[in-house]
Parts: sequence; C-alpha cells; structure tokens
Amino acid sequence: MQSVGEDTGVEDLVAHDLLFHSTIAGIGGNQYLSGLLDALSSKTVRVRVWRGLTQNGSVQRTLDEHAAIVDAIRRRDPQLVQALVVSHVEGVERWLRRSLD
Repeated sequence: MQSVGEDTGVEDLVAHDLLFHSTIAGIGGNQYLSGLLDALSSKTVRVRVWRGLTQNGSVQRTLDEHAAIVDAIRRRDPQLVQALVVSHVEGVERWLRRSLD
C-alpha cells in the first residue's frame, strides 16, 4: 500500500482510501462486500475529495483511523476491527449528513 502522511494531497489520500477499503474487504474474503465496495467507490470519489478539502483535519483523522484498523487486524481482534470500521464509516456518514443539511 502506498505511503501517505500529513502532507499527502487530497487526491492521493482518496486513492489511498479506495485502495485501503478494497484491501480490507479482500482480506475478509467476502466477495459480495468486495464487489459492493468496488461499485460504490467509483461513485463516492468526488465526495471524498470534497471532505478532504472542506473538513479541517480530515486527512490526519482518516490516516489515524486506518492505522487503528490495521493495528486491530494485526492483533487478530475481530471485535475491535468491527467497532473501528463502524466508527470510521459512521463518522463519514455523520459529516455527509451535516454537510447536506
């Protein structure tokens, strides 16, 4: 997976985000989820870039959340992985709902 950091541009972060989510789904071996993510990802690129440009700290927050998920996977803690993934997705959903109001 490509290296990203605080100085990573929004477009590169979005590319990392897409690869990260695809990799995680692939690791889980759930072909249905992988296909669903692939189908949805192409339709969410613009909103991901928009978030990166408009939400303060979103780049570092995304990187921190991804790192926590990877750490939980390495520790083989599926309950923590699930909780972190739900929190990660819910945070984006909450931001999107507030942005559209």
